[in-house]
Amino acid sequence: MNTIILKFGGSSVADNIKLNVVAKKIINLKKEAKNIVVVVSAQGKTTDRLIKEAQELSAVPDEREMDMLLSTGEQVTISKLSILLNRMGYPTVSLTGWQAGIETNKIYGSAKIKKIYINRIEKELKRGKIVIVAGFQGFNENGDITTLGRGGSDTTAVALQAALKADKCYIFSDVDGIYSADPNMITFAKRLDEITFDEMQEIADAGAKVLHNRCIQIGKKFGNDIIAKSTFTDEGGTRVCEGIENRDVKSIVKNDSLITVIMNNKNGVTNEQGYEIYKNLLEENIIVEWFERDSNSFKFRIKKAELNKVQKLLDSKFPEYEIVLEDFVKLSIIGYGIIQDNVILNQTMDILKEYNVEVIKISLTQSKIEIVLDDITEETMELLHKKLIRKER
Repeated sequence: MNTIILKFGGSSVADNIKLNVVAKKIINLKKEAKNIVVVVSAQGKTTDRLIKEAQELSAVPDEREMDMLLSTGEQVTISKLSILLNRMGYPTVSLTGWQAGIETNKIYGSAKIKKIYINRIEKELKRGKIVIVAGFQGFNENGDITTLGRGGSDTTAVALQAALKADKCYIFSDVDGIYSADPNMITFAKRLDEITFDEMQEIADAGAKVLHNRCIQIGKKFGNDIIAKSTFTDEGGTRVCEGIENRDVKSIVKNDSLITVIMNNKNGVTNEQGYEIYKNLLEENIIVEWFERDSNSFKFRIKKAELNKVQKLLDSKFPEYEIVLEDFVKLSIIGYGIIQDNVILNQTMDILKEYNVEVIKISLTQSKIEIVLDDITEETMELLHKKLIRKER
């Protein structure tokens, strides 16, 4: 085997003790491949802390400067890990996103990779060095630092796998694979040995913080499997790959990080006004899950993390509207082909009715049942898991 990519998340590199665990893991895997490229995230909750500190200075910080700030977290990690491995006798070099040649578009905060210039990485590998790359970041045509969005280090790793034609890509975290539900919420959640790219994409898009959604797209495009494993054990693991789908439910995801924005206008609203509002949201790079109009209002769904940005936009450009915010929970039941199995939807609705859960909206795709709810308890989530995944009577 020639080249493998190893990505370590923030919880895996949170302190110097864990960095030593990661270093030993890298050294052990060096026996598996001649070339090792490591991608790392910022340590622990560093990114959250930096965001909080920036928002103490400005409710809506300048996006370019936020990328400049947030990219520093990964740079701390790459230098620390490189110092450690060099001391342990393994020649190592750390590279920032721009040093690694990761060119992106110009969208700050959620940039997409356009091209990777692999010359520098290949040169360092030929010198026999382990290459450690700062995840989550790149550079745009202006030479500015950009970031790929939260969880973007996964995308850095899978993109490097494609660019370098690496044999394997491991995504290491503090969990030993991908589970049928959040194991912190559902204690008997089932670890999956394999899951298809399409199913994993639905899980990521539903809001599960497992893999960055864009890394799955890249893996599928280039036909490169992604292996999710634990940093702290050699057991377990989940392979994300092409496969033969069945109609089993693979995962149930609860997402309460979204909010509905309602723009009311007592004088009524028009199609043209809707186009103008939506265009402004797009120009601010605000991702809208859906957008609809009725006689006196517009409604759309955004991430709660975007709320300050949206509020500022609406206050400045659309002051004539009354703004109302509504919390909700999105429940996603995922498994390829489940739309063709009425039993799954019937069982789901029976449980929600039994527990008096208020259902606001239901939508179906080939791989997903999405239900918008007022709220849902952990007890109800556990019962859904038992019935749909463990198939208990």
